[in-house]
Amino acid sequence: GAPVAAGEFEALCSLAAWQFENPDTVGPEWVEGRRELRGTRMRHPLLDRDKAVVNDIELGEEVRLLLVSGSNMSGKSTYMRTIGLQVVLAHAGARVPAGSLRLSRLALGASIRTVDSLQEGASRFYAELQRLKAIVDASRGEVTLLFLLDELLSGTNSHDRKIGAEGIVDTLLRRGAIGLVTTHDLALAAIAEHPDNRAVNVHFEDQIVDGRIQFDY
Repeated sequence: GAPVAAGEFEALCSLAAWQFENPDTVGPEWVEGRRELRGTRMRHPLLDRDKAVVNDIELGEEVRLLLVSGSNMSGKSTYMRTIGLQVVLAHAGARVPAGSLRLSRLALGASIRTVDSLQEGASRFYAELQRLKAIVDASRGEVTLLFLLDELLSGTNSHDRKIGAEGIVDTLLRRGAIGLVTTHDLALAAIAEHPDNRAVNVHFEDQIVDGRIQFDY
């Protein structure tokens, strides 16, 4: 009907305006028959392009999990959001702020900045558990799941966090998903030691220079 057509026209106008205002974006390349997410020089679309730090991503059959460690403010969450936004823009039919982006069809499952609810009596940790359950359930679908898990199970102690995180990641990978996990807890880096996980540890580094903290992003 008319409302649907008007909505589609408005969406197409938004995509056209995005491309007009961002001429340095590129069209994504789609692949079939395998899991793949390969991007170069990706930047966050809401950051000033002159200040944004670009990064790459490579996930697929050989590397299915990136364990991203680093301190607060080091860039872990921004990196994860950048990847998620690139995938969302690509699936919406938009060009992406990157040097290149090659990907297969992906379903996105993200647990980033989950919050508590006073009205529903839910703590932040319980809200995260609900979100994680929804992501694990989504991994049963026919489309490959891309999971983005920020500070996985940070609301519990190190011992339980390691056991829980290993169980969640193992389930997701066994169901064919690919994705990223960020963490402050270096004990979780041990997940990459299991060869079946096809995981790689990456790190956002910080240094103290002349009394000021500096990040490599």
